Amino acid sequence: MTSGMIIALLVGYALGSIPFGLLLARFGGKGDIRAIGSGNIGATNVLRTGSKGLAAATLVLDALKGAAAVLLAQRFWPDGVQFAAAGAMIGHLYPVWLKFRGGKGVATLLGVIAPLLWWEGPVAYALVWLGLLLTIRISSVAGMVAAATPPVSAALLDKQEFFPLMLGFALLVVWKHRPNIQRLFQGTEPKIGAKSD
Repeated sequence: MTSGMIIALLVGYALGSIPFGLLLARFGGKGDIRAIGSGNIGATNVLRTGSKGLAAATLVLDALKGAAAVLLAQRFWPDGVQFAAAGAMIGHLYPVWLKFRGGKGVATLLGVIAPLLWWEGPVAYALVWLGLLLTIRISSVAGMVAAATPPVSAALLDKQEFFPLMLGFALLVVWKHRPNIQRLFQGTEPKIGAKSD
């Protein structure tokens, strides 16, 4: 592993671990986001504070931090691009500042793939994610299905070098949704606007 790879990984982790949902909710006067709904720090749970603006800002910023990690690596540590992407995702999912209890990675993954699979990859991701949100209104299903699109996009776009990474990210997103999957099987998974996700 080169020094560039190590730096890219650390920078990616630092950016990914910024808990925008937690910070925006707190500074927006909504308290600790971990104390409501599912306790998650992502945009869906921020939405449960009643603030669509804070939820939208969380989604955008969580995506931007993933994109920023990859773009910085592409500019300064080109041999560490995939390490930066991995760092951003792991940082979001397992931030050291929050005792490794982070988000579920759906928005951050969108940001990570934007510079890597541009433009078809993020467009396919967003269409699947938003399409399912608008139709079935179950955030967890929309996120998990959308997360399955990057490895497919990597294969179809002849970017096989990213396929293992994208497959790993998809599996991580599904892993973080384990409680949601259990509720889906039980028929108790709520739709957007309910109290927990």
